Amino acid sequence: MSVESMETYAIAPISGGVTAPGGFRAAGLACGIKAGGKPDLAIVAADRAVSAAAIFTTNQAKAAPILVSRDHLDASGGKARLIVSNSGCANACTGSQGLADAKEMATLSAGIVGCSPSEVLVASTGVIGVNLKMDALRAGIPQAISALAADGHARAAQAIMTTDPFPKSYAVEVTTRAGRFRVGGMAKGSGMIEPRMATMLGYLTTDAAVEPALLRRALVDACQYTFNAITVDGESSTNDCVFAMASGVSGVTIDETHYAALFEGLRAVALDLSLGIVRGGEGASKLVAMTVSGAQSQDEAWTAARTIANSPLVKTAIHGGDPNWGRLIAAAGRSGVTFSLDSARVRIGSLVLFSDGQPHDELAPRAAEYLRGKDIDIEVNVGAGGTGRATVYTCDLSAEYVKINAEYRT
Repeated sequence: MSVESMETYAIAPISGGVTAPGGFRAAGLACGIKAGGKPDLAIVAADRAVSAAAIFTTNQAKAAPILVSRDHLDASGGKARLIVSNSGCANACTGSQGLADAKEMATLSAGIVGCSPSEVLVASTGVIGVNLKMDALRAGIPQAISALAADGHARAAQAIMTTDPFPKSYAVEVTTRAGRFRVGGMAKGSGMIEPRMATMLGYLTTDAAVEPALLRRALVDACQYTFNAITVDGESSTNDCVFAMASGVSGVTIDETHYAALFEGLRAVALDLSLGIVRGGEGASKLVAMTVSGAQSQDEAWTAARTIANSPLVKTAIHGGDPNWGRLIAAAGRSGVTFSLDSARVRIGSLVLFSDGQPHDELAPRAAEYLRGKDIDIEVNVGAGGTGRATVYTCDLSAEYVKINAEYRT
């Protein structure tokens, strides 16, 4: 996918997160789903029903909130007023009761703000196979709606966290010939991350005026290079989803002329959030940009990059500071894409450790020194002679990841 435009535009970071764009408020609080009084309920609200779009997990074991939100977007024709989210319980694999609970979250919220239940989207994250504490939500949702504020973005970002070591929030202002508009967002995710569509939970807002179909197109395009280009552990959750809402209050209308500006604004915010997810991956100590080049097609480049980025052997070598180019070559060679060993090339940082079928192990000490850093850049040319190129962002694999996930339910 490429986005071309004759339009000139500028993008600058601003404060405010998901509520930086006009027409949105947010809230986050503790309602009692999590133990210890930690924040566990978040609401992002538009001042009126606005254009909305979403991408949902490709996992066939879809959680109840995914099914309900998908149906609501279809029923409303791509309109939404609220996104109501809880952490601490995924409401996944919970049968008919789970569906009823997700629907009640929407119905209760809609009754308070005076909109249709189909204009309320719901999301949940946490432990699979546990029913929601509906008494806590019945008390907490009215409190959260009462607490909605234009400066509530930080509290909302905290309330969607599970094992995340820090909240993820970002916003930009886009300047075009037609005027200025803003894009904001927040996300959560730390483990069970290889979305192939979005992250575990992602939220994007803009005050540009965008029709629902065009908003979804921009969301899909932006996610390809951001939420869809990350992996922590190769796992795709039952609850993965990313939402986008457009309030239109900036007065800037997005059509084909200004599409690239919207796409780049969404991509800028989604990329910052995505990299935050990888940096905060469970047990992670390094952010790794894994690029594959020389592939016969873009699809083959993505396939090879994902294979290498998800390899436990590659990820543990990076964690240990071992410039083991053989593991990179082996992963590329088994990825199923067109591959030529005699033409392949491996670069770690600025150092080429393998090329034209020959190792350059004299550079290994310098590469090991480079791998001690926190931001790692690796490129594998698969030697197919093509122009296909893709970058997947991943992290190292540590003993702490094993500890976190061995004890997740206990």
